[in-house]
Amino acid sequence: MVAKSLFLLVGLSLSLIPSGLKAQTDTLAVKPSAVSHDAFIDRLTDFPAFRMTYVSVPLIASGLLVKGEDDHFRNLRNDYLPVFRRHADDYMQYLPAAVLLGMKVVGVKGRSSWGRMLTSDAFSVALMAGAVNTLKQTTHVTRPDGSDNHSFPSGHTATAFMTATMLTKEYGHRSPWVGIGAYSVATATGLMRMANNKHWLSDVLTGAGIGILSTEAGYYLADLIFRGRGINELPDEGLIDRTDAPSFFGLYMGLNIPLSSYDIDEEHEFRTSSGSSAGLEGAWFFNPYVGIGGRFTVSSTSIIVNGSLAEDNTFDALSLFGGSYFSYPLSHRWLIGSKLLTGLVHYPRLELTDQTVPARCGIGFGTGASLTFRASHHYGVKLFMDYNLLPSHSKSSGEYMNQLVGGASFQITF
Repeated sequence: MVAKSLFLLVGLSLSLIPSGLKAQTDTLAVKPSAVSHDAFIDRLTDFPAFRMTYVSVPLIASGLLVKGEDDHFRNLRNDYLPVFRRHADDYMQYLPAAVLLGMKVVGVKGRSSWGRMLTSDAFSVALMAGAVNTLKQTTHVTRPDGSDNHSFPSGHTATAFMTATMLTKEYGHRSPWVGIGAYSVATATGLMRMANNKHWLSDVLTGAGIGILSTEAGYYLADLIFRGRGINELPDEGLIDRTDAPSFFGLYMGLNIPLSSYDIDEEHEFRTSSGSSAGLEGAWFFNPYVGIGGRFTVSSTSIIVNGSLAEDNTFDALSLFGGSYFSYPLSHRWLIGSKLLTGLVHYPRLELTDQTVPARCGIGFGTGASLTFRASHHYGVKLFMDYNLLPSHSKSSGEYMNQLVGGASFQITF
């Protein structure tokens, strides 16, 4: 069974590798057929409306879609950070705005004049605050800690991503590390809101989307008012070359879909419900097609024993995989990809109602397919569907578990 599963896993991965790995040296500017092909594929993504919403709308949609899985992601927090209490997120949400104002005060040249920037930011704050407060007062979602019913969406996260987008719009052209730092702080703010047991994952994802969308809309409104006044000419990054190596590092978040179960012993059959995975993934590409990288994830799923008994404890796993990554550019912005990974899976001790399954480590395997949108030279969004072949938790069972993980990754590309 394991050999057959491995054969299918390898076949799926290899089927997604481009048949020719010849490096393409011609750029879009000198290859008319490539320009025509890219123009057709990227026509929708070149519209201003798409460029304003390509991150925010998927975040908001993801927040709405995962509301039914909030308990699974909360289990990750309860299992690994049950007593986490920190208040840094109360201040971190404003850090990008403080940096923005500081750079402006000392005279660092940005996108906008003082008047244009303050007008853009005022629109952004008004839109964000209006959306967040309206939803809080109408949805009445109880916080994970039960303190009140104003959980959805996360205002801290919305503020953090709003200020991060402001800073990136004004100074992101000076260095990619401006945006990387700003959105890292914003992401950390959202994660801390969940770690502090103040928000569900759906609150954080929706808040992040509202923060970004509000800033995009705020700057758009200010641009309509000011037009060519009070704006500095920014350096042109130029087109993304489809032959650029698509190296990336990103936050990995997905929903687990179990495809099989196994016997713990002769009397207990073990299976899991849908669950969640979170972690980090990155790869360094040697050329547009082949690279090496890895993925670290923690996952949590509910347990069902003998077909009906739902356990209080969750089935947790920590995995560290590495291997080959593959990519093929459909255009200068859209990529399809795959990977072939192997690595270590660790299961903590599992306490069931009538028995204890000891902690265990084993070897697992993984592959997957993905679709990536490169928004710029430094940022991208990936949708993925991964397949994992996982070792059993119990030494008395030799059966591997089959699992799908579907989700999204927001990436720094380099």
